[in-house]
Amino acid sequence: MLLGTWNLENLYRPGGRFGPRNEDAYKAKLTALASMITDLDPTLLGVQEVGDPAALRDLADMLDGDWHIALSEHPDPRGIRVGFLSRPALRVRADTNAFPTPLRPVQGDDDGEPVDRTGRGFLAVEIAMGAMTLTVAVCHLKSKLLTYPGGRFQPRDEGERARYGAYALYRRAAEATTLRALADEFLDGKGRERNVAVLGDLNDEIAAATTQILQGPPGSEIKTPGFERPDKGDASRLWNIAPLIDEKQRFSRVHAGRPELIDHILVSRLLLDHVTGAGTGAPAQEVTTLPSVGDDPSARRDEAGSDHAPVWARIRV
Repeated sequence: MLLGTWNLENLYRPGGRFGPRNEDAYKAKLTALASMITDLDPTLLGVQEVGDPAALRDLADMLDGDWHIALSEHPDPRGIRVGFLSRPALRVRADTNAFPTPLRPVQGDDDGEPVDRTGRGFLAVEIAMGAMTLTVAVCHLKSKLLTYPGGRFQPRDEGERARYGAYALYRRAAEATTLRALADEFLDGKGRERNVAVLGDLNDEIAAATTQILQGPPGSEIKTPGFERPDKGDASRLWNIAPLIDEKQRFSRVHAGRPELIDHILVSRLLLDHVTGAGTGAPAQEVTTLPSVGDDPSARRDEAGSDHAPVWARIRV
């Protein structure tokens, strides 16, 4: 089976504030997305930036075969949320946006109330493939692309830029902690016995502190000396499959001309033993090609496809 994650970039039906301005642009976007998913041929695909649930159904209708859809009921103020496209039937295990106890609210801007929940909900589902039962949680953590009061994308001064960069980091770290708490529920200290994955747009790279929060106990990362030495941490650890991706393809977005891997798949010890390969983009592609994006997400509202590449792992069932 192929397990993947993909940020679909503002998937809305046309005519609203954030999606394509006309039907032609919408059809071009769906066609490009459907082509990539067809090439990817996933069994279970976690998706982000679904702004209109009907648009995801439009996309599924363009794909061959029958697809099951699950979407979080906790969108952000723009209406975007996470979800899944699945070949097998799926069962929702969790849909939450509340910080875990005792994590306290964090400052989100200069003047508003502290934030006590994630910007977008985390959705977890369970599927069965042959003898394997797989539990997967999808997320979309707070972006590094900053928005300032009044909807501005540029700060008034460096002080404002620094403060809002800190607020975004507070929120992303709190959201990573919330997601780790959800993973702990599914692992329950039995990561050697349970197939669990956490995936999505983490909006940070593999070595970032927020990404490291999700891994749990350190010291056994793939392609490190500790990887071949089992220890007590294996029961609750998650492994980022990023080191298994060919270095030339190890990016999922290009920001200001710089490739970066900000979309990730992390797996339990048992599931890691079933991973046979990993990559970005379509599996048959040797080179992943992406547009370079700036700090204004609205600049691409009429563009086809997505500014992210899917990230995927092949799993032996």
